[in-house]
Amino acid sequence: MGDQAIDARGVGKRFRLYAQRATSLKERVLGLRTASGQDFWALREVDLAIGTGETVGLIGPNGSGKSTLLKVLAGILPPTTGSVSTRGRIASLLELGAGFDGELTGRENIYLNASILGLTKRETDRYFDAIVEFSELADFIDTHVKHYSSGMYVRLGFAVAVHVDPDILLVDEVLAVGDEAFAAKCLAKVNEFQREGRTILFVTHGLGTLHEICSRAVVLNQGRVLFDGDVGEATGRLRALLGVAGTTLSTDQGTKVLQLLDARCADAVTRMTELDFYAGDKAAVEVDVRALDGAPPVEVRVIVTGPDDYPMYRMTAGPVTFDPAAERQTVRLTIPSLPPLQGLFSLSVALVDPATNATMDVHRFGERLRVYGPADDAMITADFDTDVLDQPPPPKPPASPPTQEEIANPGRPGAPTTFLRQRAERLAAAEAKEGTMPAAEPSADREGSPGAGVGPEGSPRAGTGPEGSPRAGPGPEGSANGDGGRREARERAR
Repeated sequence: MGDQAIDARGVGKRFRLYAQRATSLKERVLGLRTASGQDFWALREVDLAIGTGETVGLIGPNGSGKSTLLKVLAGILPPTTGSVSTRGRIASLLELGAGFDGELTGRENIYLNASILGLTKRETDRYFDAIVEFSELADFIDTHVKHYSSGMYVRLGFAVAVHVDPDILLVDEVLAVGDEAFAAKCLAKVNEFQREGRTILFVTHGLGTLHEICSRAVVLNQGRVLFDGDVGEATGRLRALLGVAGTTLSTDQGTKVLQLLDARCADAVTRMTELDFYAGDKAAVEVDVRALDGAPPVEVRVIVTGPDDYPMYRMTAGPVTFDPAAERQTVRLTIPSLPPLQGLFSLSVALVDPATNATMDVHRFGERLRVYGPADDAMITADFDTDVLDQPPPPKPPASPPTQEEIANPGRPGAPTTFLRQRAERLAAAEAKEGTMPAAEPSADREGSPGAGVGPEGSPRAGTGPEGSPRAGPGPEGSANGDGGRREARERAR
């Protein structure tokens, strides 16, 4: 077995599904109803080798066999075919409430669960206080667990599992039940286990967590291993399997004449397609487009999105006129210096007719850029000035109510008409007091989500990138996020 903590070879697991069966003792004795069923293979020919100290994520659609595989590896279910070998003590958290008796208290269940996992009473006595402290259930430890909520079940189960000194930790997606603070606490414990060289295999539907802690991922589909390898490629395979990778987000009738074919990140010099870059590197985003006769000039808008598809920054090229005679043409957007935002990012690309603002085609291209950098510098720095003031701020005057015209035409959510008028009044008052327009005025008339720079009333936004790099937020349409953008915003506000 070598240095393998888990070695599964040719594993298959078969269940028997019955369409009809005897429902009473009389039917069973007299044979009035003959049970009939068919074989269902939850796992087929699964080969999985996990080295000591590896953290592996197990992903796949619902019903693909993930939980069954964990139970086979934990020794809860015997494999129908194949063999499983493990080395070291295994702790598992596979189902909500597994290993607990609802008629026992939390205290009694800690001893019960720990004994199932192989601890003696003396060892459990030694770990008891740490388990209770980690679970944060000291006030309820003598309450029957049948009165626990699902989140409390998870707290107690995970606390026991991580304190039995396991060599191998198997965790199913039950952590999705816990709150955000406890989930962060669990991830910190997982990171501690990684530093100690323990083996971790867990099932998750949170692909962001997968990228955060795993060096490898396994994709299951219909009981078979579809992919085993790089996390980025694994999530791409899963999204393709689910039909959400590169899917059209929204389209107009104009997609007949313009079509997005692909988008990727590439080395700015060699044009070789690359996934991994370092913060500050020069990089290029290339977008392939096919045009038919009658295609209008369009802007190519690229939004770099992070976890949960949150927009990080936007780039707009064009308008670009494409040649219908060419099978495909590529628009290249070069980023002189990647912002210091680290992680795995996707590209949302749209072709927009600037004359009508109609979207001709739009696609999301998943996991196309991964940025590394220093651990202590993973954010964008905002430009700011510092003053030390002796006086408190003056009371804010009541805002003037919206006019009838503004009520009838409220404007878009990113910059309501009433806000723009009130902002113009505020700027005029500041100009009258200071004799000049504030130098660091933000551009408020922007589309989309809040982006880089400093927001209204001096509130920080996502920050601004280095000079010459894309800012973390969309600017005015067709203009750069600079003095021209500010002047344009002032004119619109007026």
